[in-house]
Amino acid sequence: MQTLDTYRDSHAELRQMIDDLRALLAPELLRIRPNARTAHQLLCDFGQRVRAHLAEEDRSLYPGLLIHEDPRAKSIAWGFISGEKPLRQAFSAYHKRWLKDCDFEFCETFLAQTHEILEMVSARIDREEQVLLPKLVEAGILQEAAAGR
Repeated sequence: MQTLDTYRDSHAELRQMIDDLRALLAPELLRIRPNARTAHQLLCDFGQRVRAHLAEEDRSLYPGLLIHEDPRAKSIAWGFISGEKPLRQAFSAYHKRWLKDCDFEFCETFLAQTHEILEMVSARIDREEQVLLPKLVEAGILQEAAAGR
């Protein structure tokens, strides 16, 4: 069974990647080719991590919520499932446009879209922390790791 700590650790890892990217994605830093390569690799790693996080939720969290007897749990699950579609679509379009060809020439449009994606993921993490995870604990679908000790 996944624990609350598992998801909090995943969120912490994603937040750290977002912070690192925000610090690195400055035009003056990206003019230095090794920085641009580092930013590109970090963005690729971030993309994989976001996709893995969403897939884990699809596998482990939502099925239990969707069959839960509490209608509020079902409602929250549907809200998060439908709420992540724009994030997935935006990230897919972003990845196709900016990351697939390994082009290290990062223009203003790229930076604007990258910051937009980072903000979307950050907002999603905040909503999961403030709404989804507490509901999962309340519904008995997730538990604190320490609770089993």
